[in-house]
Amino acid sequence: MITGNLQTDGVHIDADLVRRLVAAQFPRWADLPVRRVEAGGWDNRTFHLGSRMTVRLPNAAQYALQVEKEHRWLPKLAPLLPLPIPVPLAKGAPAEGYPWPWSVYRWLEGETASVGRIADLRRFATDLAEFLNALGRIDPAGGPPPGRHNFFRGGPLAVYDAETRQAIAALEGRIDTDAASAVWEVALGAKWNASPVWFHGDVASGNLLVEDGRLSAVIDFGTSGVGDPACDLAIAWTLFAGESREAFRATLRPGDATWARGRGWPLWKGLITLAEHIDTNPSQAAEARRVIDEVLADHKYNA
Repeated sequence: MITGNLQTDGVHIDADLVRRLVAAQFPRWADLPVRRVEAGGWDNRTFHLGSRMTVRLPNAAQYALQVEKEHRWLPKLAPLLPLPIPVPLAKGAPAEGYPWPWSVYRWLEGETASVGRIADLRRFATDLAEFLNALGRIDPAGGPPPGRHNFFRGGPLAVYDAETRQAIAALEGRIDTDAASAVWEVALGAKWNASPVWFHGDVASGNLLVEDGRLSAVIDFGTSGVGDPACDLAIAWTLFAGESREAFRATLRPGDATWARGRGWPLWKGLITLAEHIDTNPSQAAEARRVIDEVLADHKYNA
């Protein structure tokens, strides 16, 4: 049962807090109903404001860095992209015991992507790749480089080398650790030498919206920036497979080195997730193992 009451970093976030913040700072919206969005993401807590807006509040200090970035850059990116993205309508200030800036956005219709909601997964993969190509063509001048604001997405995989190797060691005897190490080494060795480009940073099914079976919007640009776009390839192994993965790759046209680095991102996440949950959370462990297997098989196939 979802109650809408959340405790994060010692801050109590619920619909009543949102009502008070909106009433004090944006009185023109004070009479609109507020209710929690059930699939509101991990970094932020999201609430419906009326029927056409949402309020997003970072749930910890490290995510608050993303608010200013989104207010600065999303209005500039949106007109240049082939699909809708969130565009902030207003920025709220800390108040009512809530310590960070927060945002009001226009609501984007659609359900989060899943295989059962997608009419044609191959077409979906192509549409997504075309969106990412358009994002990568936008002038990156002045855009935010990898850093604390996005947990170094778009930077070198070496940032996560120590914890990846620690996870591999912890999984000895439970997965093919030799194969995992080999794929990780290839990903580390496939250096990024090109100019930085815009990337989303968290291209996951929960950040892709579907209407009538088609990709309809891309949301949650909190980990976006300019740098190496290989992090945006992770969905090739988390959602796509077979023909849909090939369609994604053929449309996106990454070089072999970028594809190899792309494998590194879901491998890192899959390994640390499996190491943490293998004995405690069977469903999360099973999904992590599935992604690891997809990455290792793809590396073997393309070797």
